[in-house]
Amino acid sequence: MAKTAPYVNPSIEGKPSIPAWDAPSPTKTEQDWAQLHTIELSLLDSDDPKVVQDLVALAKVAIKEDGFLILKDYGVAFEDLMRQFAIAQYLHRNISEEDKERLLWDPEGGLFEGYKAPYGWKRARGEEDGITQFNFYSPEYEDIKKVPTCVHPFMDEITAFCTYLTQSVNRRLLRLLSVVLELPPDYLWENVQSRGGPVAEGYFRHALFQPIKKDFKEKSGGLRMNGDYGTTTMLFSVPISSLQIWGVDGKWRYVKYEPGALIINLGDTLEILSGGHFKATRHRVFQPPDDQLHEERLSLVLFNASEGSLRMTPCMDSPVLQREGCVEYQGVYKEFKAVMNAGIPIPTNKQWREAQVASIRDVTKPQKEVMIDGKSHSYREFFGVKVLLPV
Repeated sequence: MAKTAPYVNPSIEGKPSIPAWDAPSPTKTEQDWAQLHTIELSLLDSDDPKVVQDLVALAKVAIKEDGFLILKDYGVAFEDLMRQFAIAQYLHRNISEEDKERLLWDPEGGLFEGYKAPYGWKRARGEEDGITQFNFYSPEYEDIKKVPTCVHPFMDEITAFCTYLTQSVNRRLLRLLSVVLELPPDYLWENVQSRGGPVAEGYFRHALFQPIKKDFKEKSGGLRMNGDYGTTTMLFSVPISSLQIWGVDGKWRYVKYEPGALIINLGDTLEILSGGHFKATRHRVFQPPDDQLHEERLSLVLFNASEGSLRMTPCMDSPVLQREGCVEYQGVYKEFKAVMNAGIPIPTNKQWREAQVASIRDVTKPQKEVMIDGKSHSYREFFGVKVLLPV
């Protein structure tokens, strides 16, 4: 089997000099860390069938038990990753007030495209949450006027990086997931994943979390933002511990910093497509441990999306689903199945994700809640489907 080529960053010769990422120190506090499985993606290229077989078996356990996994040895050198963090840091420190206004997002249209100001999740000013973002959708790669002026010299690097993540890393990851479902290796890539351009129908995010303020903390309980949807989300591990996942024992746990690693979570789309065999674990961004409360958290995330025209239905081509049927996790698939059984029209993937973006709510506002197995869950409802998150 041909070995996967590593990522090669475009030349930085002749570009403005930018500071290296001023990375904070990891927490020194003792934590009951989430125990996630680690996948060395390069092993998928092995000529030894036993190595590949063992990798598939490990992936099967990880996505059924956790819905999260740690991805290492995926083809991007640590110094190239640090260059991307330096560019993101430069964007947040140098974006002009004019560009903030010109590129201000409007999520009510169903996209997080553009600049998020630090005052809530709508275009209009809301509660100050200390979270700024710039989100790169396909138009940002095609029109230099749609990105902040300060990063114009670095767009070739951002584009090359995202292209490698989608065309190489995500494609190999989906190959692994296809084999878990006993489908042809490129099944999910060719039939489910949106593939056009650097991010297709997904997007790339540069996010900066300022230290949480006392009044916001009191209103939100320490919650910064809730989890996401889609096929796979690629979150680069950072020293500030804020990502938490919900365990089967009913506890939130931080994910430990792993230098250079990708934290992968599976979205609602893959849980539904797999008939519940894949688990879209509930997760959130929460305030960090006490020794990191004063630090900024810089974050790079790639959100991969499925083809928007596809309907949110289980993939009955899978021999696993044909043999074992569907699995009703306490998750979105269980809720989705009830809607299917009731004959309610099934949304397309585009409708599903745009409805969630358009209705995203400020975490300081009261949420609808329901009790499940003695645990309180907040929920939002889309097309008759309740999307639940443990409180």
